[in-house]
Amino acid sequence: MSLVLSDHDGVVTRITLNRPERRNALSLEMLEALDEALASAPADSRVIVLGANGPAFSAGHDLGEMIDRSVDFYSQLFDACVTVMERIHRVPQPVIARVHGIATAAGCQLVAACDLVVASEDARFATPGVKIGLFCSTPMVPISRSIGRKRTMELLLTGEAIDAGTAAEWGLVNRVVPADALDAEIETLIGQIVRYSGRVIGIGKEAFHTQMELDEHRAYDLTKAVMTANARMTDAQEGMSAFLDKRDPEWPE
Repeated sequence: MSLVLSDHDGVVTRITLNRPERRNALSLEMLEALDEALASAPADSRVIVLGANGPAFSAGHDLGEMIDRSVDFYSQLFDACVTVMERIHRVPQPVIARVHGIATAAGCQLVAACDLVVASEDARFATPGVKIGLFCSTPMVPISRSIGRKRTMELLLTGEAIDAGTAAEWGLVNRVVPADALDAEIETLIGQIVRYSGRVIGIGKEAFHTQMELDEHRAYDLTKAVMTANARMTDAQEGMSAFLDKRDPEWPE
């Protein structure tokens, strides 16, 4: 059985965690498969949707393979996890997490790493590592960048779950809908994205994630250079001309 499924319809690549009997626990093999699926998304794909089969999005690392292992194994496991999170930021397509059920520990990390998140009302989010003596140190990286220091520390120190509404209020989730409306909401979001230039969105996504790690002055230096190059692109010239002409733009292929 494939641990990660991938389907491409010409516009959207749908990547699905497929280990439902283990609540999509992120084993080393599954992380490597997920990274391969992300890296292999076709160039003409405009959006990547990351979802999961079964009752949960992901329960985090597979604890069953983490007992009495060597330092080399743990290093390999956490390296693979970080590679996936960074891959999500490096692919040019916006990555939308489709979340239902629980997203805990590294599963919550995976949600936080995605560019956009749509969750069903039954979704729950937590970093419960403190409860089992394994602090959620790598999950804190994207989570803290999404919801801030104090709220992240509350999740980390208490290990308690928050519901989807709270996750949206805190900034971990973009939209919350009833479970039977989850796919329709994602399709609406996809439609709002793919009507624009894919090349420009890729440039903007890369600039966004890069400037997040810079101080304000260096962030402005970076984004000034990005906008200067962007302004000279055919896409920008067409978009600005279309606006002035009061017509819909025709994006270059």
